[in-house]
Amino acid sequence: MEMESPAERRLYAIHSHLLPSSNAEDDSFLRRNHTSSSHFFHGQKYGVVLPEKLQSGKWNVYRSVRSPMKLVSRFADHPEIGTLHDNFVHAVETYKDFKYLGTRIRVDGTVGEYKWMTFGEAATAREAIGSGLRYYGIEQGACVGLYFINRPEWLVVDHACAAYSYTSVPLYDTLGPDAVNYVVNHSGIQAIFCVPQTLNTLLSFISQIPSVRLIVVVGGADEHLPSLPLTSGVKLISYLKLLGQGRSNLQPFCPPKPEDVATICYTSGTTGTPKGVVLTHGNLIANVAGFCRAIKFYPSDIYISYLPLAHIYERTNQIISVYYGVGIGFYQGDNLKLMDDLAALRPTIFCSVPRLYNRIYAGITNAVKTSGVLKERLFRAAYNSKKQAIMNGRNASPIWDRLVFNKIREKLGGRVRFMGSGASPLSPDVMDFLRVCFGCLVVEGYGMTETSCIITLMDEGDNLSGHVGSPNSACEIKLVDVPEMNYTSEDEPYPRGEICVRGPIVFQGYYKDEIQTREVVDDDGWLHTGDIGLWLPGGRLKIIDRKKNIFKLAQGEYIAPEKVENVYVKCKFVLQCFIYGDSLNSSLVAVVAVEPDVLRNWAASEGIQYADLAQLCNDPRARNAVLAEMDDVGREAQLKGFEFAKALTLVPEPFTVENGLLTPTFKIKRPQAKAYFAKAISNMYAELSVSDPTPQKMS
Repeated sequence: MEMESPAERRLYAIHSHLLPSSNAEDDSFLRRNHTSSSHFFHGQKYGVVLPEKLQSGKWNVYRSVRSPMKLVSRFADHPEIGTLHDNFVHAVETYKDFKYLGTRIRVDGTVGEYKWMTFGEAATAREAIGSGLRYYGIEQGACVGLYFINRPEWLVVDHACAAYSYTSVPLYDTLGPDAVNYVVNHSGIQAIFCVPQTLNTLLSFISQIPSVRLIVVVGGADEHLPSLPLTSGVKLISYLKLLGQGRSNLQPFCPPKPEDVATICYTSGTTGTPKGVVLTHGNLIANVAGFCRAIKFYPSDIYISYLPLAHIYERTNQIISVYYGVGIGFYQGDNLKLMDDLAALRPTIFCSVPRLYNRIYAGITNAVKTSGVLKERLFRAAYNSKKQAIMNGRNASPIWDRLVFNKIREKLGGRVRFMGSGASPLSPDVMDFLRVCFGCLVVEGYGMTETSCIITLMDEGDNLSGHVGSPNSACEIKLVDVPEMNYTSEDEPYPRGEICVRGPIVFQGYYKDEIQTREVVDDDGWLHTGDIGLWLPGGRLKIIDRKKNIFKLAQGEYIAPEKVENVYVKCKFVLQCFIYGDSLNSSLVAVVAVEPDVLRNWAASEGIQYADLAQLCNDPRARNAVLAEMDDVGREAQLKGFEFAKALTLVPEPFTVENGLLTPTFKIKRPQAKAYFAKAISNMYAELSVSDPTPQKMS
């Protein structure tokens, strides 16, 4: 007799426990019939809980209420789409003459209104580019590198890779030459698409990347390209030349299968060399199909692309946009001109990271505080009234939008109807602020490269903030006890533990790295994320912190530094914040990269003279003022006593990817920050030991 798989046993158990009705797939039955399913749902609304194994009988695995019986791996409306190639073919057939890729940058480099390429035109270009790669002898299965920032050609090349069964390998512009060199060799890239700026970097180590046979320069003219020695064995041509040669030598598509590798995404992480995350077409389609069960976009929507395409967050947004026929307008490539691009494009969909949302929040609240008593009162009244209405599920009075919020909406172009946040936790009051000020759907998601992006997503109609939503329909989630940190499933009031994920969205492994793969994926197929979470009522997940980032202070309290940092960045003086503590000391210290204009304005109002920003940062009066303001923000956020920073160092330069303090997804590299600020940290603790008679050091 054939053995049942654990999944089949689990399904059988659930059916017999819960579903006396013959229609096993009808999850609306579960929602209606509270009696038969009360032990199943526990009053859940967004996620449902299931047993992991029949033998243990432990009900600890959560799935989406949208698909509790079966993990989603295909689109509900188009189950025939199994690969990125299928997805694009569907879009071209459905939205052929619709706007697809828009850019403001002209051929001569000047900037104007957005000009658009249709889905049909992009399809023709991708066929030419793929054929051009075949013409130059790049065989199916080869790795193709993309070494430039967001622009229409990036997507055309990516679609060409899907149509001709190449594996795309994004190369971060911000990784630096050594890491790019490493990734090219590690993945054995044969063709690289770059721009003139990144070409110079490649040429600096061309002799060290023997697998590369073809370099294609986007936006470069052939007559301006350097000539390479014939001995190098590398052909160097412009994108336009490749396009022309492909057009003259069109090749039939070589469509991939769902189980074929679509991309290798290298994640920098906060330590060590980059790891290559191997994702198949099936992984990416499953993830996006899960998202599309929850959120609908339309061909009339416009999305602005400025988040790095080398990251899975933006890649997934692109795949979703293709499925729904959304138009994608690209920024100019300069973050400082993003507001200008938003005004020209007027997008309806805006996705970002907390870092930018925090700046929007700080900018608006600061403007309100300095607008005079009457305007500030008007804003507060409007804000509180509209927030109350949103929380109660009512429509707010339109007067508030006309008087106050429409002006704020215009900052993003005035048409945004959907805002997404990911990459790190968004604080609840910033989330509420966005919902009130922009009057649109604001959702936060949680994901990682290893899960093809989205693990959980807030549900439409869920007005509670401070969590990351319920499971993507394409995965299941459980929390595993971390006893050394006192996190267990028995915790009151909510179960806590390390977040583990399983399902068709989980990656195939780290490229050529079996050891690190086995460290994160266990024998039952669960990916251990390293994040600590808790379950809120309704099957919604809240992230507490990273497993490895939690540290203990001398008196035994655990500190989640990111939680504290996310509070302090709401202070008007604070651009970025690094919180440090260890088990030898009883209190926390902070290094703050200042908001230069805010600090300068404060100094002017206090009549303080200074030569430059660095001197102002070293002024004890400035330190005291910033620390006092941080204390206020901390009290407002109800930080515990031991979570307050007791000493402060102000620095004039921001933490950046270039100075080694941030990952390309803008997370602080803690070991590097600790080393970089070691002198400041020891000075702060020395200062504290003088001012505080209780010993800081515990031997």
